[in-house]
Amino acid sequence: MNDYIIEMLNITKEFPGIIANDNITLRLKKGEIHALLGENGAGKSTLMSVLFGLYQPEKGEIRKNGNTVKINNPNDANALGIGMVHQHFKLVEIFTVLENIILGVEPHALGFLQKKKAREKVVELSKQYGLEVNPDALIEKISVGMQQRVEILKMLYRDNEILIFDEPTAVLTPQEIDELMEIMRRFAKEGKSILFITHKLNEIMAVADRCTVLRKGQYVGTVDIKDTTKEELSRMMVGRDVSFRVQKETMTPGRVVLSVRNVSVPSKTSKKNAVSNVSFDVRAGEIVCLAGIDGNGQTEFVSALTGLERHTSGTITLCDQDISKASVRTRSQAGMSHIPEDRHKYGLVLDYTLEDNLVIQRYWQPQFQRFGFIRRKAVRSYAEGLIKQYDVRSGQGPLTIARSMSGGNQQKTIIGREIDKDHELLVAVQPTRGLDVGAIEYIHKQLVARRNAGKAVLLVSLELDEVMNVSDRILVMYEGEIVGELDPKTTTVQELGLYMSGAKRNLKEGSHAG
Repeated sequence: MNDYIIEMLNITKEFPGIIANDNITLRLKKGEIHALLGENGAGKSTLMSVLFGLYQPEKGEIRKNGNTVKINNPNDANALGIGMVHQHFKLVEIFTVLENIILGVEPHALGFLQKKKAREKVVELSKQYGLEVNPDALIEKISVGMQQRVEILKMLYRDNEILIFDEPTAVLTPQEIDELMEIMRRFAKEGKSILFITHKLNEIMAVADRCTVLRKGQYVGTVDIKDTTKEELSRMMVGRDVSFRVQKETMTPGRVVLSVRNVSVPSKTSKKNAVSNVSFDVRAGEIVCLAGIDGNGQTEFVSALTGLERHTSGTITLCDQDISKASVRTRSQAGMSHIPEDRHKYGLVLDYTLEDNLVIQRYWQPQFQRFGFIRRKAVRSYAEGLIKQYDVRSGQGPLTIARSMSGGNQQKTIIGREIDKDHELLVAVQPTRGLDVGAIEYIHKQLVARRNAGKAVLLVSLELDEVMNVSDRILVMYEGEIVGELDPKTTTVQELGLYMSGAKRNLKEGSHAG
């Protein structure tokens, strides 16, 4: 009897200018959690898209239970019991949770939709797996973590037995990640087989049985997790040793670059403010981290700070200039760079080329235009330099359409653009989300280099390791307020967690951090 439920044998997939998968073989056992690891652009998502029928390979074959199968589209994949949760969710925002789950497999009788039956099945599945959702809630109104539950329920509703998770934890809080790991273990115990794409080595060590590593589109090897280490996996992934510690010397902060005083931001979902009376300073030569569990006002605060949303009260001063009511461009020209939380919504124009995205905030400057016309040669040359410096993997170089790149390479594009821009304050929100360990190491070095060059850095992160390792000072936000100021050298992850959950406070009413 064949041990393998899925075999992908000698798969080759090409795109213009790039071989995304070069003769890759991957075998999945029944009831195992199999991690797929690799750098950004290594070909992981492409390989899984081939298995799910989104792409057709140029060479190779796919077998299920030893029998060769042809998967022309996702409907074929579903018929074979293969489901996929994509890195960027495939949900219709104006539909309800229930409508999204049953979309494409709607139960009907005599031409009429049988929603009641579907609702009962969804409610039963959500209780059975601890994936509670409100079937009537609109997708656009629920959190990212809830949206992921909807994607998982879509697979369960279709009775899929082979579950593909593409970067499932990239947008989740630490608590949601723990929940997801538990759900995956439960699926495996029930005999479901899981393919799990991730960059996070801790997660692989915690939940996977085996791990296959890809590098630059090629197969490196498959290892049993019980016989390997994080260091060994990172070596296989990037081809060199990676430091997990951020090296930085002590700096004495200089002048105040950013001053926030009594800022409040309204909530879009309730009558309460999302941010209440927040005050703090960020000085030249320091990295201040705004930490907290997702949904505690960080997103709304950054939107007000960067000019994407209006705040109702308080002042924001950048380099002694009041920018409280300034436009996004004015803030940028005043010295603010912004790596946004949502790279698709606020970071890139997805249907523009890589080179146009890299100059999108500077195209009017003399370096890139003359008499109102874009200087294409100058733009191309500038883009080529940044692509090389930040190792942005793209099939057609500067002419690559941003939408066609992997999430990690889209992120590196934004980071390169924002760091290279002339700035006094760098606002970095989840800057390493979706990046591999080699890229994370590089980005952390860049943040520290900005600080060492006398720039101010405001880091907003949900990654506790990043918060503790990179920052010089930690401000904790809970329910829209700053509830603590901590020194990463003297605090612990446990203490930080107590502040993040609202169990501790160390700032008096009316005081400001700085």
